[in-house]
Amino acid sequence: MTTIHKQVNDACLPAREDVEFFDKNGYWVSPVIFSEEELAAIKDHQDRIYRGEFETGRAPVCNWLEGVDNPRALRKTDNSHWSDSVLRGVATDPTIGAIAGMLMHADTIRLWHDQLLYKPGRGPGRETANVGWHQDFSYWQCAKEPTLVTAWVAFTDVDLSNGCMQMVPRSHQWGLLKMSDFFEQNMEKQQADMDIPENEQFTTKPIIMKAGQVSFHHALTIHGSGANTTEEARRSMAVHLMTGETRYKQGTRGDGHFNAGFMKGRDGELFDGPEFPVLYGASANK
Repeated sequence: MTTIHKQVNDACLPAREDVEFFDKNGYWVSPVIFSEEELAAIKDHQDRIYRGEFETGRAPVCNWLEGVDNPRALRKTDNSHWSDSVLRGVATDPTIGAIAGMLMHADTIRLWHDQLLYKPGRGPGRETANVGWHQDFSYWQCAKEPTLVTAWVAFTDVDLSNGCMQMVPRSHQWGLLKMSDFFEQNMEKQQADMDIPENEQFTTKPIIMKAGQVSFHHALTIHGSGANTTEEARRSMAVHLMTGETRYKQGTRGDGHFNAGFMKGRDGELFDGPEFPVLYGASANK
């Protein structure tokens, strides 16, 4: 059985100029972190989740199931790390945690939750699917401040042909906009209706990556992705992370998020405990 990393790979950590790039633009792409052997095991365990084979006996949230759900649909499974040790190894990877800590200037990084993602290829009987423009924080307003970052792990090579992510540079500096819709297919209309700040421009940067690389983006960075026009599925995991200073804010639209339920009404308190394992910091891997 393949074991995902237990120690930080220093060769993958960002340099000072990389951190400055993230500060300015709201995203950064790492070197390759996961090997071909590891990725093969990860994809095998991803398929087990879709077959309803949960190693731990605990089901994830909102899982797509083979033989039940639409095979043409974009698959989004929350908290696959509850169900499978290999996928948990991805979601709690110490190198990802260390990078997030450096980019966010944080002493501690905890897991917010993971999303296992599968964008079907264009094969017979399959639709192509966009991911609409959105800011992750629009769905996470049970957090008091946008002290969160996403690490998007590519399980396959990604470019424009199979729907790579596209970032809007500097958009993390625009505040929270009223424009987010993960499932919106008309991205041109979204852009046209977007109320961006004066003296700013909506420009996009395609994030072309090799399998095993990880892109990082701030919770306020606008991003989305186009259709997968290839024959093969685009596979990935979005590892959503938060700094150790992230606090619960009760009474927002974010109270419907399952993470809010773990706080049991503890308004203003830090998100902590076993539901939010530490990837980076003094208590990591304990």
